[in-house]
Amino acid sequence: MRQPQIIDRSQDQHFMREALALAAEGASLGEVPVGALLVQDGEIIGRGFNCPISRHDPSAHAEMVAIRAAAQSLENYRLLGSTLYVTLEPCSMCAGLIVHARIKRVVYGATEPKAGVVQSRGQFFTQDFLNHRVLVEGGVLAQECSTMLSEFFKARRG
Repeated sequence: MRQPQIIDRSQDQHFMREALALAAEGASLGEVPVGALLVQDGEIIGRGFNCPISRHDPSAHAEMVAIRAAAQSLENYRLLGSTLYVTLEPCSMCAGLIVHARIKRVVYGATEPKAGVVQSRGQFFTQDFLNHRVLVEGGVLAQECSTMLSEFFKARRG
């Protein structure tokens, strides 16, 4: 019988605040304010914010940028034992990348009712065909994450 995994949630809010700071950095450049970071053994190994506009790259979502940075930092395409903190529920592209990178856990803030595939538009990580299981925690600092997005779009419509 498998032993239940013990998950240390004590740093979740701290790291989500770091992700929020990254989202704010992206917003200051005119990007949709989503921030992400990857943590392994209590250390940040990758950071990113949405930057598809400035990079002319539709794949430059916050998660993608953070995961690429972590893989380069570790010189490994497998990010075993890591936790991804992201201010917005991941989309299908990012969810696929999370599985391929073998990220252990995803912690997100706000739900994304239009394109989120963790809970809003489907439950991607529970699909039988996947060869890796991801632990998920949603709603960490959800109000702060949601407010940042709402204020950004309100100002943009202005």
